[in-house]
Amino acid sequence: MTTRMTLWRELFGEHPRVLLENGDFTVTAFRYPSGVEGLRVQNSRGHLVILPWMGQMIWDAQFDGHDLTMRNMFSQPKPATEVVATYGCFAFHSGLLANGCPSAEDTHPLHGEMSCAAMDDVWLELDGDSLCVTGRYEYVMGFGHHYQAQPAVKMRKASALFDIQMAVTNLASVAMPLQYMCHMNYAYVPEATFSQNIPDEALKLRESIPAHVKPTEPWLAFNQRILQGEASLATLNEPAFYDPEIVFFADKLDTYTDHPEFSMIAPDGTTFVTRFASSELNYVTRWILYNGDQQVAAFALPATCRPEGFLAAQQNGTLLYLPPQQTRSFTVTTGIA
Repeated sequence: MTTRMTLWRELFGEHPRVLLENGDFTVTAFRYPSGVEGLRVQNSRGHLVILPWMGQMIWDAQFDGHDLTMRNMFSQPKPATEVVATYGCFAFHSGLLANGCPSAEDTHPLHGEMSCAAMDDVWLELDGDSLCVTGRYEYVMGFGHHYQAQPAVKMRKASALFDIQMAVTNLASVAMPLQYMCHMNYAYVPEATFSQNIPDEALKLRESIPAHVKPTEPWLAFNQRILQGEASLATLNEPAFYDPEIVFFADKLDTYTDHPEFSMIAPDGTTFVTRFASSELNYVTRWILYNGDQQVAAFALPATCRPEGFLAAQQNGTLLYLPPQQTRSFTVTTGIA
């Protein structure tokens, strides 16, 4: 039997308040000095801090003594409508009408409208040995699109793995465009290695240079070495060359496996893993960046297409369309194996 507990903003105050506690979980509501509400969900292995009213992004993730979140410049989440204005989180929902880095011709914000969406309703679901934080966001625009999004994060007792979910329902009378990426910003782990159940050659280096990337001569030379097979990113051992970012794409994952699995293995043996279904998310991006302000090893960002913006997806035939009154769901399992 599922127990549902509705949350409201007044529960989130300056002083932390325990909302739920049993032998498996503790859920605490609080408010950052910036005014953003936080929900700390803890089990015996660690915790997540979810921003329940702001796109339900995961701000912080720590398990088994490991901080999973990228190094960033933000000491706390900031009120924002675009994710770049509060880019310090572990994970966010990129999309849903448009996704990724917009080109000069695109009109959508970086990573779309969902990442910082102001949620309409938030609630907890306790079911057996699992606890889910979920909610509802209705997007409606006069003479435009109309949909409902239901993001969710599910934790299980005594587990360092958790599910990040998204369900989107088209409430309009016409089909809506759909682009989605589960954008997880894992921490950079020096000397970590990568592993995946698709061929290494399926991961292709991004050769285009987006507007936000300012290339240097050493970076260009390193990219050329990768293209010529003289260097690789199988191990995180050359951080001087990871600024600006190094990006790889793997397309049409269903040609290799129904259940893609990507891992980052730390020198101490800790294995960070991301699993999903290629029937739901048929593309993946690997994003590596290392500089004095930001350090990230996003070893697997599952998506419905490459994160190159709306027009690029439209032109290359990877833009999805969701029929009226239909729902599409996505689930990603991630954490420490």
